[in-house]
Amino acid sequence: MKLDKEEILQNHCYTELVYQRINKKLNSSFTKLEIEALIRKVLTETEVDNFERKGKNFYIYNKEHNIKITVNSNTFRIITVDWFIK
Repeated sequence: MKLDKEEILQNHCYTELVYQRINKKLNSSFTKLEIEALIRKVLTETEVDNFERKGKNFYIYNKEHNIKITVNSNTFRIITVDWFIK
């Protein structure tokens, strides 16, 4: 499967539990809208070279925000967001 940044941007979605998981992982208390805005911003600003597919997931690494987003490659659901070490 070819990696298509635009397809990820257009089709990514969330489950109710992922909002809690993201807040827990980032040690934050963002609202759903704040989380969605952050994810969209990071996905938009990240160069396609920093999108990687491993197995059934996409991993998007953004050094500016120091964030890694994990997205299911079949459903485009956001799985989690983690801080990563530069």
